[in-house]
Amino acid sequence: MTAILPRPRALAPVTGPGSRFRAAARRHGPVLALFGALKLTGFCSFMYLLSSAGDYRAKDPRFGGGAHAWDVLATWDGWWYQQIALHGYDPKLVPVPGATGLITLEGNSAAFFPLYPALMRLTSAVTGLGSYGAGILVSVLASFAAALGVYAVAERFGGRRAGLAAAGLWAVWPGSGVEWAVYSDSLYVALAAWACHAVLTRRWLTAGVLTFAAGLNRPTAGALIAALAVAALLALRRREDGALRPLLALAVAPLGLLGYLLWVGDRMGDLGGYFKLQSGAWAHSFDFGSQTLDVLTSVPVGHFGGYLFAYPFADMIGVAVVVLALALLPLLLRLRPPAVLVVYTVLTLALVLGSQQIFANVSRYLLPCFPLFLPLAAALRRLSLPVLCTLLTVAALASGSYAGYALFELGVP
Repeated sequence: MTAILPRPRALAPVTGPGSRFRAAARRHGPVLALFGALKLTGFCSFMYLLSSAGDYRAKDPRFGGGAHAWDVLATWDGWWYQQIALHGYDPKLVPVPGATGLITLEGNSAAFFPLYPALMRLTSAVTGLGSYGAGILVSVLASFAAALGVYAVAERFGGRRAGLAAAGLWAVWPGSGVEWAVYSDSLYVALAAWACHAVLTRRWLTAGVLTFAAGLNRPTAGALIAALAVAALLALRRREDGALRPLLALAVAPLGLLGYLLWVGDRMGDLGGYFKLQSGAWAHSFDFGSQTLDVLTSVPVGHFGGYLFAYPFADMIGVAVVVLALALLPLLLRLRPPAVLVVYTVLTLALVLGSQQIFANVSRYLLPCFPLFLPLAAALRRLSLPVLCTLLTVAALASGSYAGYALFELGVP
């Protein structure tokens, strides 16, 4: 009779740091490689267009100009962020002598939130880079973190292929030219995407801290704070995670945004000083969508003189982005995503489209609406990987114009 030998015990999985690193590389490496390749393609296209046109050479170094093509990446808002990183804040409401129009106050750095320039200053101190190099480094690293966050959210709904498609869309979306510039957009989307993912995976304290940080980076973090609040209240109602962690997240989340607004108001001697500065120095105020409606009814029929701050080419792209966003919203709702994604997306759209502003900025301001990528990513996942990569590469080449050059040289980013 043949003896039955005992089955050997399975070897315990290797859980050392090296094993975890290899597992993370296998999981996230393709996402980072795809995003990096697409961004580099679009960036090179953008630099080529700048160099071939040469218009930046005749422009003010603060406003889309410079000695080299890459200097354009630190103009407009980038100039302000460098000033904050180098010199800090001095919040003031200074009237423009004799001004009677929309612009009645001098521009002041207090309009720009502190987290991004603080990271620029820290990076500069650690690496020895100047404010320009530090700002670019922070933005590039944050753009990769954002790509991973967008991937992580999309993967939960459509699997790995949908996650790859969503990360690719983040690289080529209209307005994405600021992702590798001295701008805070990449950092904000990284924080927002991972905050939403933390809510989806019920890591409430992480979500609260990330939302707190997002509030120190951009005022539209109000949409993210509201989304986390709704998700936390729903969790409390369902008694899913106890009471303490959702309540702590709810308490921590708004402190960054409120703290900065109160600090600015206190330094200005006017608690509403931040909003007065935005309105008086940049003509940026909430008008319940009046200007957006004006642009949407003027630009498609070729009328560019009837609304504020007209930049025809950039405005056409802005109109297309708004129409695309409004078309994708019902498709997103059809997927029945969790409340945090719905509230965040709807409120971000409402804050952006409900404001009077330079309309050419709209494609950039809508970059944080990454949940709108989910319906497209779900459709693109049906493509083979070579076809998907080809499609995104063509979009990346074109993005040098519609997502970069149009913003920095044909509009105001």
